[in-house]
Amino acid sequence: MSLSRSLKIVSTLYRFGLDDFFAGHARLRLLSRLLRALPGRRKPTDPLPVRLRLALESLGPIFVKFGQVLSTRRDLLPPDYADELARLQDKVAPFDGALARQVIEQGFGRSLDQVYVDFDDVPVASASVAQVHKAYLREADGSRGRQVAVKVLRPGIQPVIEQDLALMNTLAGWVERFLADGKRLKPREVVAEFDQYLHDELDMMHEAANASQLRRNFVGSDMLVVPEVFYDATCREVLTLEWMNGTPIGQIERLRAEGVDLKQLSRFGVEIFFTQVFRHGFFHADMHPGNIFVAPDGRYIALDFGIVGSLTETDKHYLAVNFLAFFNRDYHRVATAHIESGWVPADTRPEELEAAVRTVCEPFFDKPLSQISFGMVLLRLFETSRRFNVEIQPQLVLLQKTLLNIEGLGRQLDPDLNLWDTAKPFLMKWMNEQIGWRGLIRTLKNEAPQWATTLPTLPRKLNEALSGKSSELMIAGYMQLMREQKRQNFLLALIALLLGALLLKDLL
Repeated sequence: MSLSRSLKIVSTLYRFGLDDFFAGHARLRLLSRLLRALPGRRKPTDPLPVRLRLALESLGPIFVKFGQVLSTRRDLLPPDYADELARLQDKVAPFDGALARQVIEQGFGRSLDQVYVDFDDVPVASASVAQVHKAYLREADGSRGRQVAVKVLRPGIQPVIEQDLALMNTLAGWVERFLADGKRLKPREVVAEFDQYLHDELDMMHEAANASQLRRNFVGSDMLVVPEVFYDATCREVLTLEWMNGTPIGQIERLRAEGVDLKQLSRFGVEIFFTQVFRHGFFHADMHPGNIFVAPDGRYIALDFGIVGSLTETDKHYLAVNFLAFFNRDYHRVATAHIESGWVPADTRPEELEAAVRTVCEPFFDKPLSQISFGMVLLRLFETSRRFNVEIQPQLVLLQKTLLNIEGLGRQLDPDLNLWDTAKPFLMKWMNEQIGWRGLIRTLKNEAPQWATTLPTLPRKLNEALSGKSSELMIAGYMQLMREQKRQNFLLALIALLLGALLLKDLL
């Protein structure tokens, strides 16, 4: 850990008066008084949340990015802190184009001119982890090929990140030990979560795989286009994507002048979100305006795939149940769905959780549906969840953040956007596909390979279980047999049902 970096961070925290966080701790009261007497400390005229944001901005891009991630954890932070941290902007000066060339050549182990033609040294975009340059691919015959966006990792960023993460872990330990609410805030776990996000962004192959998956999910879509990845020109330090021409989503007047149907675009945004979440269980989790363009044909263009979220079938089911129950004001179902999914402790009383959910949600229904922000409902639910010891899963936090982004963009494009007019039919159709014959047939198709492999091995497994080689082997074999038997019981019941239907048809 760099001593100079450590001293800078400590002095920054002191300069902005963040020692106030620990002022109430009995063992640190005297130290806090001594610090306040030293020169150079910022006078505490600004509220503490504002001073925290200013300190993070002063510490640089990695701390800014951490603050952005922290702002999404409204299940942990008081609202005033979350709101203030949400104002953090990732403003980073670009690095020299010559350095970008060095990173590219080191990554590929060959000269840049062997990979690209007309590489532009001036970046078109710059962020804390990487920056983007325009170029053309070089074809095998040496001619100029397709236009591409070349995303280059910042040189020397890895050791800086490791130092800052080590310091964040140290600060998290202080928060956990000395802050009154430190243990509940789980600062070490939050830093570990941020560590994972950041290291994923440091590997361009990881982002390339995310982009490929999202592109495959939306192939042929009339709502979303995802750039192609050129893997022959991609490595851990460099990502090469198809160049996308479009208008930034935030330039509303320009979109109007280009004749883009903004109402349709806003509906597309909602449909894209629910399609990613419920059909694919894989969603772009960083959909802020800087990462979204609009193509000339009116489709969305997704960019920057460093952060994505994944959902299990169980997550998708209970999210759909919660969304529909909220729309129908069935707060008891919202409460029981939380308990069934394991999002709250199993011993939680449904009536108490139902009352808390009703208190949060009911005021929203005083407004027209077009004015209800479901993202804000989720935020309020997360805040309420603290008293029920809810363990908010990382994928749900990413989901809440993405929903807020999509909803905000949709309302910016169409102030009269009614989220539920678009979302409810989609959810109802999805739920209908999960139950009944269509859901059963899909499950059979998915499970068929497993059954085909398992059925022939059942006699051998039974023999091994009963062979008496050892009690441990016998117990293990018995447990495996029971697991397999549960699968086969369902298959046998289905076969019996189908045979019965065929016999009945013949008799009639």
